[in-house]
Amino acid sequence: MIRLLVADDHPAFRRGLQFMLADTDDISIEGEAATGAQAVELANQLAPDVILMDLRMPDLDGIEATRRLSRNNPAPAIVVLTMFEDDDSVLAAMRAGARGYLLKGAEQDEIVRAIRAAAAGEAIFGPQIAQRVIDHFTHSARSTTTAFPALTERERQVLELIAAGKGNASIAHELMINLKTVRNHVSNIFTKLQVSDRSAAIVRARQSGLGGT
Repeated sequence: MIRLLVADDHPAFRRGLQFMLADTDDISIEGEAATGAQAVELANQLAPDVILMDLRMPDLDGIEATRRLSRNNPAPAIVVLTMFEDDDSVLAAMRAGARGYLLKGAEQDEIVRAIRAAAAGEAIFGPQIAQRVIDHFTHSARSTTTAFPALTERERQVLELIAAGKGNASIAHELMINLKTVRNHVSNIFTKLQVSDRSAAIVRARQSGLGGT
């Protein structure tokens, strides 16, 4: 039996979910929360397998509630169920730890399938959201690849490590090349990026998605 917690500030919507899930024999609604703070509190008390989480709720929004609950061990599988489909909301929910993202117009079978998939450890997104996620990561990958077309593949690897805060000795060890070669690559990178020092190179690299945040 999948133990479910529903977090949404609209009573009518929560009742609709109860009615929708009444025919399932493997999903049980264990609790309902009308605010983000209640969602966190009830989740800590009930330890549900899956939480259907709205994003806009009083006291605490669904993103922050998701972030807090994702730190639990074990953490519940959180599926966002919301009206918001903008990129910022989708990516913020994913970064916070959401296992899925659906829009409130989703069909009954889509919601049930998402709950079951999340309980099984899978990530699931509605059709519109899945395309947004694919487009985002495809664009990010292309941006990273084409950001510095003048760099060789090895120079790009060195820049990635510079952007991650690694010194020349660490880079040499990680890439298994000698220190002089690293220094030559760094010098070439500075010239091609038209920067004068390591700090400026790090800023340029990170703006293009290299080296983490």
